[in-house]
Amino acid sequence: MTFVYLICFIVATIGIVLLLGLTPDNITNDIMRMSASEPSLRERVLLAKGRKKSRKLTVELNRIRDALKTTGKGNMFAVSCAASLLLMIVGCVLAIAIDNVFLIPVFALAFALIPFGYAKKTIKYYEEHIQEELETTLSIITTSYMRNDDIVTAVRENIDYLKPPVKDIFSGFIAENTLISANIKQSIKHLKEKINNNIFHEWCDTLIACQDDRTLKETLMPIVAKLTDVRLANGEIKAMLSAARVEYYMMAGMVVANIPLLYMLNKDWYNALMFTTLGKIVLAVCGMAILITYIFMTKFTKPIEYRK
Repeated sequence: MTFVYLICFIVATIGIVLLLGLTPDNITNDIMRMSASEPSLRERVLLAKGRKKSRKLTVELNRIRDALKTTGKGNMFAVSCAASLLLMIVGCVLAIAIDNVFLIPVFALAFALIPFGYAKKTIKYYEEHIQEELETTLSIITTSYMRNDDIVTAVRENIDYLKPPVKDIFSGFIAENTLISANIKQSIKHLKEKINNNIFHEWCDTLIACQDDRTLKETLMPIVAKLTDVRLANGEIKAMLSAARVEYYMMAGMVVANIPLLYMLNKDWYNALMFTTLGKIVLAVCGMAILITYIFMTKFTKPIEYRK
């Protein structure tokens, strides 16, 4: 009978999607609208005074969307939102299929995060690739700029030595300053927005200040040296962070492996865990604990980032 209910649920879901004409773009707009509901007058005043922060969910979704646009995969955000909603439904169906309603929020949240996790990995790979080339790029451009006092000329002299994707970003800077606008400060601001790196942002801000005061160009090289310091620090702790992640995966795997282990060792204990109300609650608590600890694990095992 459960199988019949699941088939009916899936058919009904497909019918609703077709009837309402839901598309990835529509779903994305609805999700963004729900996550960023209209704030009250009091909330807007507190936001303006800096006494209240924007909602973390809204900030994270906007960051993922902007990062995907920067990588040239803006359509992937809409697909991720639609896939997240679909997988959330799949998680609910799976929890119902194993007859454990307490697992519905756990499975729904876990399955819904899968597309965004993939999107963040794509963004992380792109940013890591940029940061690998950023140190050399800023070093040679800064050296040329200190010699000729012209940032456009400095970039043009070294553009052939740069590697993608940094080369494409600086090529756009040259094209904007040559063909669109001669405002160097504005071009540098646009360049700053294309790379999500605090040291690069500081370098761009200093470069803008150098357009009014040439003596400040001596401070550019120490800023570039920070990229080397961050790279060396990350190299030293890389093994430590990897060991921490492996240890977490082993512990989480051991918790999940206890379920089939109970089935082989003691059928009564297995039945008590899977088919009694108390056992289902225990499973839901363990699932939520694994999900929450995974989020914290990914947060605390990220590479070091420079912050002002």
